[in-house]
Amino acid sequence: MSKIVIRNTLNSGDLGQIAALHGKIYAQEHGFGLGFEAYVMESLVEFYRQYDSQLDKVWVVEVQGIMVGFLLLMHRPKNLAQLRYFILEKEYRGIGLGRKLISEWMEFYHEKGYAGAYLYTTSGLDSAVHLYESFGFRKVSEKQSEDFGVPLKEILFRLT
Repeated sequence: MSKIVIRNTLNSGDLGQIAALHGKIYAQEHGFGLGFEAYVMESLVEFYRQYDSQLDKVWVVEVQGIMVGFLLLMHRPKNLAQLRYFILEKEYRGIGLGRKLISEWMEFYHEKGYAGAYLYTTSGLDSAVHLYESFGFRKVSEKQSEDFGVPLKEILFRLT
């Protein structure tokens, strides 16, 4: 972990790298199609356009200047927060880094006094789900989908 740097600012080129990281990892590990990367790109533009440094925060994980992970807290209506884009390259999983990121996310969430939070994920991400649940997120719904080119369940988790 000594080579890992976590920064809380977005730099030029980061949005493209976030989308590329998601596209690459989800294609390799889950068979998602190019539509998933396009979805991430579109929703990153939404985040950028409504970004408020007082309400939103990013965690860019780098090793020697290369992005290996990412997470963000995005403000939503009704004083809600959305956890989005939580991703780590495979070699950085299982070392406590994901827990550190979610812990920092929760600290910011509480510091800003959000009334609740939510996240969407998909089936097959058991380690991430276990982590979310350990921080108090609870599954509230799921639906079958083929939006990303493979059959899966889209799952909604809430934190109140």
